[in-house]
Amino acid sequence: MFLPLTTDALRESLAGALAHRNDATASLSQGDFSGAYSENPDWAVGPFVADDSLAFRPTGQWADPTGIGWTSASIYNPSVIEHEGVLHLFYRASPSKESLSSRIGHAALAPGAAWADSPSNPVVYPTQPLELLGCEDPKIYRAEGRWYLFYNGIYPLTREAREAFTPDPQAEVGCEILLAVSDDLENWTKLGSVVDPAVSHLWAKGAVVPRNGAGEAVRIGGEYLMFLSEGCGGALHVGRSTDFENWTFAPEPYLDLGPLDGHLHEVACALVDDDAPDRLVLDFFYGEPDGSFAAGQALYDTAAPFTQRALHRGGALSWGGMIRSSGGDDSGARLFAQGWDAAPGERRIDFYTDRSLITQ
Repeated sequence: MFLPLTTDALRESLAGALAHRNDATASLSQGDFSGAYSENPDWAVGPFVADDSLAFRPTGQWADPTGIGWTSASIYNPSVIEHEGVLHLFYRASPSKESLSSRIGHAALAPGAAWADSPSNPVVYPTQPLELLGCEDPKIYRAEGRWYLFYNGIYPLTREAREAFTPDPQAEVGCEILLAVSDDLENWTKLGSVVDPAVSHLWAKGAVVPRNGAGEAVRIGGEYLMFLSEGCGGALHVGRSTDFENWTFAPEPYLDLGPLDGHLHEVACALVDDDAPDRLVLDFFYGEPDGSFAAGQALYDTAAPFTQRALHRGGALSWGGMIRSSGGDDSGARLFAQGWDAAPGERRIDFYTDRSLITQ
């Protein structure tokens, strides 16, 4: 039903990625979304300021396990988690910004040391049909005593797949949420797709699970929840799991942007703070009426996680979630990473901290 992953197919995907250009996404800047808020209710997360001391700049190119001459010119949409005082960064690397043919890398920052890119990179790269056009946008969680990495697998659609699962006869590309698991943050075992194709209709993005300040997945009502916002035939869905590996999904209209007069693109992350465990905040990416990109946040009680209590203009757009800093002058500050502000052709990921905490 799906095209096989072959060396020739990977080469074709790489060629398309190298030719990719998108002026709208190329102009995205983190400060436009999270650098200042016109209002700042006490439940909102941010605003944020860049911490240049944490910037990640890899040197050299990875060895290419597929042998097609793949290299990266842009790194972005990362996810950060801390373990035993070490920051672990998982990031998307692409031949050009926001292109297909992406892979996922891992780097670590130990106290008093410089960033070290993993010698095992890429830790996730295309090895199966649902990844033929790339592995994108990692989201890392600690759960059930292990580390779980959700990522988007991109692949070309066949006529057979379209006829079986999607109502769009013109769809050419599919996107599935894939899962890998690790016991050491270095070696990953792929577990496959999370969302049934009858639910995803061959497009589902954003494995957004509520995390606490340590990057641990938080149970709400005795189970893990996953907020899906892009795909699934255009309907918001929520997944439920008791083991973090097996998920069931159902429609759930948990977000209403009517008060912002906006159109939802994608939920970026979900936060449950340790100092306010009854409060859930969703951070999301949306479009203004004039078509411009914007960020927002929505407030919920964990006792009623689908009942929206308030909306706020301005957000972090931290696709991989936030953590709380555990040391240094910024101890306790929220921390996340993003690579949008790197110059064309520059591979750099910047870190951002919660301004309201570090300037008190």
